[in-house]
Amino acid sequence: MAGGNAIRGSRVGAGPMGENERGESAPRKTVSYYCAKGHVTSPSFALSEELEDPEIPLEWDCPRCGLPGGLDPDNPPEPMRNEPYKTHLAYVKERRSDEEGEALLNEALAGLRERRGDAVAVAD
Repeated sequence: MAGGNAIRGSRVGAGPMGENERGESAPRKTVSYYCAKGHVTSPSFALSEELEDPEIPLEWDCPRCGLPGGLDPDNPPEPMRNEPYKTHLAYVKERRSDEEGEALLNEALAGLRERRGDAVAVAD
């Protein structure tokens, strides 16, 4: 025989919470966003009494595919391009030519050899 309370997980005096216990909910404005894959997302924004129009973002990330969604259904925003990861050396090569790098390397090696007292000549 199973024993226990028929109203399990409840407490005395518990009842459905309604508007009278929580207070009135704020008026809302629903805005639709459209992504490049054709998904529609419609978040709600609370209207405040001070502001007549809420600050509505121009883009909203689609919860289904992660692409940005825009307000215009005919022209959704383009997906962001993912740039490949660049190493430190790739960034350095963008700023300097091979000749400039070679000159800097020779200058640094000459300074190092001078501090060490090496009399080894640098090959040009």
